[in-house]
Amino acid sequence: MANKTKKLTPVQTDYKKMADHREPARPVIKNCVRAFLVGGLICFLGQTVQEMFMHWGGFDEKKAGNPTVAIMIILSVILTGFGVYDKIGQWAGAGSAVPVTGFANSMASSAIEHRSEGLVLGVGGKMFKLAGPVIVFGVVAAFIVGILHFLFNPNATGGH
Repeated sequence: MANKTKKLTPVQTDYKKMADHREPARPVIKNCVRAFLVGGLICFLGQTVQEMFMHWGGFDEKKAGNPTVAIMIILSVILTGFGVYDKIGQWAGAGSAVPVTGFANSMASSAIEHRSEGLVLGVGGKMFKLAGPVIVFGVVAAFIVGILHFLFNPNATGGH
């Protein structure tokens, strides 16, 4: 940061000071409350869906997780398609980036944005430009955790 200010002329430095002074303060508390409310609402909705699978579907807690995630992804993609999730994201900020729904939103947004370029190079290519690194790092992290679990858990023999 100090290097940037050294390269500025005196007029630019004065302008920067004036612009910094006039810049409105960010409503940090309001943004945090919004993020908390929306993120909490998304998590509450996910928990409600999971409870419904357990109550009416006969699933136990562990088995209700996968269909719950699928429902949350589908809801996120549908809301993204109708332009609602982006408005929620504008209002809530980071609160709408709850991992599963936020990731589904970013994938669907990318697919929608590039649909005019075709299914393979547009939708598929651009969508996985975002998803590729997430998937790769997720697989690598799972591999490392699996190896560590195998090395440090004396009962991890596999197949039993």
